[in-house]
Amino acid sequence: MADNYWASPHPNGGWKVQKEGASRSSGNFSTQAEAWERAKELARKAKSEAYLQGENGKIRERNSYGNDPRSSKG
Repeated sequence: MADNYWASPHPNGGWKVQKEGASRSSGNFSTQAEAWERAKELARKAKSEAYLQGENGKIRERNSYGNDPRSSKG
């Protein structure tokens, strides 16, 4: 399983970054932008994917930093 990272709203306010399948968060942040940057940074290091989940529960953004099956340029 890849080490995908999620930036999502924290139930107690603010935002959290959590590795997929983990029970604890990798960090808590006051803004969505800070959490999203951290999730992308961790995903780059793990060569995996970063997901940004909005307050409505839907995925707002997704970035892939690993084995992308598409071979298109640019």
